[in-house]
Amino acid sequence: MVQFLHRFEEAGIGLLLVAMTLLVFFEVILRFFFNEGLLWAQELTLYMSAWLVLMGASWGLREGAHIGVDALVKHLPTGTQKVVTLIALGGCLAYCGLFLYGSWIYLSKMRMIGIEMEDMPIEKWKAMSCLVLGFALLALRVFSLGYEVWTGKRAGFGFIDEAKESMHLAQELEAEYDAKEGQNK
Repeated sequence: MVQFLHRFEEAGIGLLLVAMTLLVFFEVILRFFFNEGLLWAQELTLYMSAWLVLMGASWGLREGAHIGVDALVKHLPTGTQKVVTLIALGGCLAYCGLFLYGSWIYLSKMRMIGIEMEDMPIEKWKAMSCLVLGFALLALRVFSLGYEVWTGKRAGFGFIDEAKESMHLAQELEAEYDAKEGQNK
């Protein structure tokens, strides 16, 4: 199930990115070289980017790509780190829950009213269903992360340690510089 979720996210993000790029490229070619355009291209790109962002949020949590401030938490004892992380994950779940609830209400009303998108004959609730999908995926990721923290398979959110990474890069550059200096002597 988890592998299916990984592949679904990656395929969805990849397809959306390719489709958006091709659509914008095609629109620019039509507009600048043929003095024509697709009336619906901008709106479709906007909704596709919303899908991309909301699916990407879940993927980013899995990869540890979100910005996080864990300088204080890293200096706490291991047990306290676990508690603080679980509390933070609870806050994330509450956030996802609020947005899921609000999105469901909003989409239900949009469906009941029957509003279509401005430039395309598609009901707006279908285009905006990315809200429910995106926050459901994010909630699944938070649940999964919470389980890993609870069982001890993971210590925290898994943010990339930028300071550690920067120090590693600086050491690599220094080693390269020293190697070049040694060759020049």
